[in-house]
Amino acid sequence: METDETPRVLPFQLQFDKPVASQIKFAEWNPEKDLLAMVTEDSKILLHRFNWQRLWTIFPGRCITSLCWRPDGKAIAVGLEDGTISLHDVENGKLLRSLKSHTVAVVSLNWEEDGQVIKDDSVNNSTYEDRTSRFFPPAPRVPRMPGLAPGDTGFMDDSEDSFRELSNSSYQRFNILCSGDKDGSICFSIFGIFPIGKINIHNLSIPTPFATEPTTYRLSHASISKVALSKDLCHLIVMCSGELNHDEVESAKRQLGTHGFHCLLLDTSIFWKRKNELHQVAQQASNIEDLIEVIRTSLSVMSKQWKDAMHTFREKFDSLSRLIIDHGLDSSPQEEFLSLLGGARTSPPVQQFLVNSLGELGVKRVSKVVCGAGKELQHVLLDHLQPAAEIICFRMGELRGLSRWRTRFQGIGLDETLINNATEKSGILLAQVERFMRVLSSVVQQFSNFFNWLLKCIKLLMQEPSDQLLPYNSELVVIFLKFLYDQDPVKPFLELSEVDIETEMETVQRVKELVHFGGFSDCEYLRRTLAEEFKQMESSFKEAFLMPFTTISRKMLCKDVLPLFALPSSPASVSVTVPMSVTYYKDASAAISSYQTPEHGFIDYISFQIPGDSSSNIANSIGISRGFMHSLNNRIEESASLEAILLSVPDGYRCVDLSLYKDGQIVLLLNETTDASESSGESCMMIVQANELPFVSISRSSCVNTWNLDQLKDSVMHLQLENEKVRNIPHSVVAPLAVSASRGVACVFAARKRALVYILDEDEDDVSDTE
Repeated sequence: METDETPRVLPFQLQFDKPVASQIKFAEWNPEKDLLAMVTEDSKILLHRFNWQRLWTIFPGRCITSLCWRPDGKAIAVGLEDGTISLHDVENGKLLRSLKSHTVAVVSLNWEEDGQVIKDDSVNNSTYEDRTSRFFPPAPRVPRMPGLAPGDTGFMDDSEDSFRELSNSSYQRFNILCSGDKDGSICFSIFGIFPIGKINIHNLSIPTPFATEPTTYRLSHASISKVALSKDLCHLIVMCSGELNHDEVESAKRQLGTHGFHCLLLDTSIFWKRKNELHQVAQQASNIEDLIEVIRTSLSVMSKQWKDAMHTFREKFDSLSRLIIDHGLDSSPQEEFLSLLGGARTSPPVQQFLVNSLGELGVKRVSKVVCGAGKELQHVLLDHLQPAAEIICFRMGELRGLSRWRTRFQGIGLDETLINNATEKSGILLAQVERFMRVLSSVVQQFSNFFNWLLKCIKLLMQEPSDQLLPYNSELVVIFLKFLYDQDPVKPFLELSEVDIETEMETVQRVKELVHFGGFSDCEYLRRTLAEEFKQMESSFKEAFLMPFTTISRKMLCKDVLPLFALPSSPASVSVTVPMSVTYYKDASAAISSYQTPEHGFIDYISFQIPGDSSSNIANSIGISRGFMHSLNNRIEESASLEAILLSVPDGYRCVDLSLYKDGQIVLLLNETTDASESSGESCMMIVQANELPFVSISRSSCVNTWNLDQLKDSVMHLQLENEKVRNIPHSVVAPLAVSASRGVACVFAARKRALVYILDEDEDDVSDTE
């Protein structure tokens, strides 16, 4: 361990120096526990404790492009190259949810929750209580699909209690998951489950509020690098690369030479202003999504089980039908069986089949399969499908009541007509469940009766006593032979079919009469199957929930743009990767009192490394700006609230990565520049007190012509190793630098596939004792 030549105490203490099997692409510390999630180059996710004990490893099977923790640390979101976002349980890595919000790689994830601490009953606090648990038992789980392992259906379908807690929004504070992809799309979802908005930075009209003549611009060839939602959920800062052009048609071809990195400020105050309403709607809707998956999987399980049972039945008894026809019998299979019902002797080939080929054991085997499948269908129906449909009806009733508060909920797009339609569809599904239950019970009973009768007939043909067999009903045998032997009345209910279900005219008339008493306005539901009814209900839910999604998306507008630095005009340069970070610190100084947010005193810090080819005067420097999201608020006062500073990296070093640590502190990871091999160099970590830096006010009047960093070169601050809190590392290091602000822990990765774990603040002695 290196020692410092100065008498002061080192702020970094090396705890572990461990090898890693594959180089780490990026890593994130759990915000609540001493857990480090790492993604390797071969797209595996590793979860380690602080003492480097590995808890689990998962391999999604696709390239991982981003990673972030849920604010409570109980789930982790993983962005994949195909646009999928998967949520995993921190305890075991099991898949909790899989969302396809994007079509291309998800390059940035940010998960923020409502940071307001509820201390009173003010109107800004969310006081809504989910009443469903008062009337219903816990929601049913997704049934296990035969032949599939847990998690294959997109949900964790085992019996662990963590699933309900992690998937049920009732246990969570209001939070928003933001995700950005490489094509410029940004998606928002409440609780990481309920999609609530989507925008594309290419389609944004970007104003220039500080220009003398208001002008709008648009980004082209843009690619997102980082998205960061503010602690109060009112602003979103997007760091991206692209070309900033005039929005006017006549000047569309005239480019401003502003190809480079930019910061966009998006107004997401709708999340704060309407958080109570959004919380309530998302809580109901996200739970409905869970229950819809229960019903969908239940129908799949039931359909597969009944299809397999009927395949076994047809495999045995279809040969009997062909046997009767092939031997020239004038009677049909049904008539031949009816002759057995009266005790008459059948033809020798049929008797030979019943006694020898099928036999008593064969009948019992088929009976066990068919009747067992019927019982399994009843089990899935009673334990999963029906409870899910009942709870959906209750939750839709809650949403129906909310949609009638138009003055309050119209602002988020909750449409009463669409909600009423979805409520009716959920009620019709429940009616179809009751109807299917009666049909299934009748069919299973008739099958059981048929097999008992057939066993007795075989006993008679063999002239053996049949007193030990179960009794049968002759009338049910006739009904079975007449209707069920050639058709399957259960199958159409479980599959989408264009064939209408037969319905008695008396029943149809009764339903039409109920419409006048406030019943279903759709009288044709009796002619549809259970699967078709579920399809219509799911479609009505998507239509109803699309309205809030569309409404919220339209209300998220771009308010400002801050060009950071220019890049070469080549479109290929948009893929350049530079260390950057966005975070929000509390600042109690009076200087920001005029633009306090609902969170009172949070100010944004944007840090980035300036590429070496951007300008020779400021090469190998780090730019830091603060107050970007508050600069609009101070426009009326004609005071420039945006401040910035350039930090010059010490000679002989280059910045590999940077991260924000605690309030107003930045951790820099510096590599020694050497002509020798990469493994022979050294590196260091440095803490810079950002809130004590001599920031310079930046004029916003001409910011659209690219933020001229050269205007800061006269006030550049040169970092000196001997003047800062520094820790030397005897290895060449590579990104990422993972820093835990809450626990004071850092993990850096050496070029020789080694992970170095440091305690950044020696005053936090409890870190080494935490499991």
